[in-house]
Amino acid sequence: MSGHAAHMDAVYRFQRHIYDVTRKPYLLGRDPLIRALHVPAGGRVLEIGCGTARNLLCIARRYRGAQCYGVDISAAMLETARASIAREDAAVLVAEGDATNFDPQALFGVSRFDRVVISYALSMIPGWQAALDHAAALVAPGGSLHIADFGNQAGLPAIFRKTLFAWLAHFSVTPRLELEVCARAVAAAHGQSCRFRQILGGYAALAEISAS
Repeated sequence: MSGHAAHMDAVYRFQRHIYDVTRKPYLLGRDPLIRALHVPAGGRVLEIGCGTARNLLCIARRYRGAQCYGVDISAAMLETARASIAREDAAVLVAEGDATNFDPQALFGVSRFDRVVISYALSMIPGWQAALDHAAALVAPGGSLHIADFGNQAGLPAIFRKTLFAWLAHFSVTPRLELEVCARAVAAAHGQSCRFRQILGGYAALAEISAS
């Protein structure tokens, strides 16, 4: 187990049981992201940093027939994910892997995906730029990578930003203020296009990287 994996297990060993309830009020942008996926019939969807599988289960319900896969570095979170998937008898597969270098072919027998999702995970991944580049490489022709995470907070009071960032640090979360620059650079490197926007006064950032 890597140091980051052990750290994530330590952070979420107990929180995973209440994660979905306690995080819903402030992980804004996840549901708009899911609504914007427009997964094609029978399409393959991969979530990187899937955690409890909350998003994957929402996707599976909304896009019937979609083939859903998830990767997370935390074995503890995946234990909760598998229990949730079993309760719903959902067609979702999850596996343990490092976001920067996992091999989806080895894990799932799939090399490319119609939709790739990273929701509030880049802010927790030490090598987040490498994870973003790896995610873009997994997008099938005509597919897209969808990202939601904390934004730059530019339109919000300074005291709010300072308090939020300090609180997030307790959970090893670091908003990536360079996300837009990195997303556009990654898209260009892969011959893809990028749309990026801040919402709710910069509280959250949404990006969509599309492959031709």
